[in-house]
Amino acid sequence: MSNVFDGDSPTNLAEYSVSELSGSIKRTVETAFDQVRVRGEISGYRGPHSSGHAYFSLKDDRARIDAVIWKGTFSRLKFRPEEGMEVIATGKVTTFPGSSKYQIVIETLEPAGAGALMALIEERKRRLGAEGLFDPSRKKRLPFMPKVIGVVTSPTGAVIRDILHRISDRFPVHVIVWPVKVQGEGSGEEVANAINGFNALEHGGEILRPDVLIVARGGGSLEDLWSFNDEIVVRAAADSRIPLISAVGHETDWTLIDYAADIRAPTPTGAAEMAVPVKAELEAQIAGLAARLQGCMSRQMDQRRQSVRALMRALPSLDQLLALPRRRFDEAAAGLGRGLELNTINKRRGFERVASHLRPDVLSNRITERRQRLSERMARAERRVERMLDQSKSRIERAEAILASLPARLKTQTERGRERLGNLSRHADTAIRHQLSRARAELSAQDRVLQSLSYKNVLKRGYAVIRDEDNKPVSQAAALSAGTGIAIEFADGRVGAMTTEGGVPPAGSKKRVAKAAEPPPKQGSLF
Repeated sequence: MSNVFDGDSPTNLAEYSVSELSGSIKRTVETAFDQVRVRGEISGYRGPHSSGHAYFSLKDDRARIDAVIWKGTFSRLKFRPEEGMEVIATGKVTTFPGSSKYQIVIETLEPAGAGALMALIEERKRRLGAEGLFDPSRKKRLPFMPKVIGVVTSPTGAVIRDILHRISDRFPVHVIVWPVKVQGEGSGEEVANAINGFNALEHGGEILRPDVLIVARGGGSLEDLWSFNDEIVVRAAADSRIPLISAVGHETDWTLIDYAADIRAPTPTGAAEMAVPVKAELEAQIAGLAARLQGCMSRQMDQRRQSVRALMRALPSLDQLLALPRRRFDEAAAGLGRGLELNTINKRRGFERVASHLRPDVLSNRITERRQRLSERMARAERRVERMLDQSKSRIERAEAILASLPARLKTQTERGRERLGNLSRHADTAIRHQLSRARAELSAQDRVLQSLSYKNVLKRGYAVIRDEDNKPVSQAAALSAGTGIAIEFADGRVGAMTTEGGVPPAGSKKRVAKAAEPPPKQGSLF
C-alpha cells in the first residue's frame, strides 16, 4: 500500500494499485467469512474437471454464488454432487482477483435433509423405471441348488460371517467373496465392478463362475446406504446375467438396487436362506419319497401277481389250445399226396407246350432272321466307318495346310519380336544415359559442397593445423609440453617441429629441432 501524498491531487486519499486493492479485499472477505454454512441448490454441475477439481454454483430463488471443491476434498465426500440437488455446504468465502469474483471453497458437503435425498431417490427411481430396469419380465429365477455362490460385501463386517454361517448350516457350498467398500466415496463403483466381474467369469475357468450372486450390507442410515442408490450399481444389477439377490440393510430399508435385483431379501441372513435349501430337510424329504416309492412298488407287485393269477385262471387248457391246430395239420397231411400228383401233371403239360414250339423249321427261320439283322448292322457299321475316315482325312488336310503356313507365321512373329527388342534396347540405352547424367550432376554438386566445407580451403587463406604425435589436431597451447614433436599442416603440405617453453625458440635449437623432426618426403621445412 502506498501512502505518498501527491501535491497535485485535490484530496489527500491514499492511492492503491489494483493488486493491492484486490489483495486487501481478499483478506477482508476471508477474515470475515472464514467458516460459513450455505444452503442452496447445485447449478451448472458437470462433474469433476480434468484436473480433479469441481466447479459449479449454489443458488436460491434470488442469488447465486460460485463454488469450488478441490481435488483432495472431492475424493473424501460421502456422496457425489448432482445437478439440482439441495445441499448444505461448509467452507470459507474467498475472492479471485483475476476476475473480481468471489466464491466459496467447500470443505464438506451434505444433503439438505432426508427429504431432499428421498426426492432424489424418487426421481432416479422414476427415470430408471421408465427405461425398464425394474420390469418384472427381466427378473430371473434362482437356481434350486447352486454349486457356487458369489457374495459382494465388505470382508470385515458381520454380514459376511452371518452369510457363511447360515450357508454352512443349511447346505454347505462353495462361496466366493468379492471384497468391496459398502459405504463412502467410490463404494458404488466397487460394487458395480464386482457384479460385472462375476458376470465376466467364464464357465470352466480357473475361478468358478457363481450360479447366484448376493449383494449384502448391514443396516444404517439413508446416507450410509446411499451407495446402493447409485445409478451405476442399479444398472449393473439389472444387466447381471447371473441371478442376483439384494440384501441391503434391514427389512424396512429400501434402496434402488432392491428394485433392479431378481429378488430382495429382508436381511443378509435371509438372502443366504433364499440362496440354498436346507440339506437336512432335503434328506428327510428324499427318505420319505424313497419309503413311499418302496411301498408303492410293493403294492404294485402284489396287484400284478393277483392280475396274473386271474388271467391264468381264465386261460384254456393245453389240449383245448392244440386241438384246432392238430386237426388242420391232419387235413393238410391227408391232401399232400394228391397235391403232389396234380402238380406233376401240370408241370408235364407245360413242358409239352414248350416242346411243341421247338421244331427244326422254326429254328431255321429264327437263324435266317438273325443273320439278316446281323448283315444290316454290318452294312451300317461299314458306312459309319467310311464317314469317320472321310472326316479324319479332312482334318488331316486342314492340319497340313496349317503346318505349311506355319514357317511364314513364325518368320513374321520373329521379325516383329526382333524389331520390338531393338526398340526396347534403344529406350533402355537412352534411359541409362539419362540416369548416368543425373548421377554425375548430383555427384559434382555434392563434391562442390564437400570442397566448400573442407578445412583445406581455410588452409589456403594462410591458416595451419597443428597435430600432435598421434596425428590428432591440437586446439590449445596448454595441451602441449616442451620438447613435444608436432606436425604443422599447410595448404601445400606438412612440416615437423619441436615445441619449446614459449615465445621464440632458443638459439642453437634450430638444428636439433630440425634434426628431430625431419619432414616427410616432398614437404618443406619450418627452418
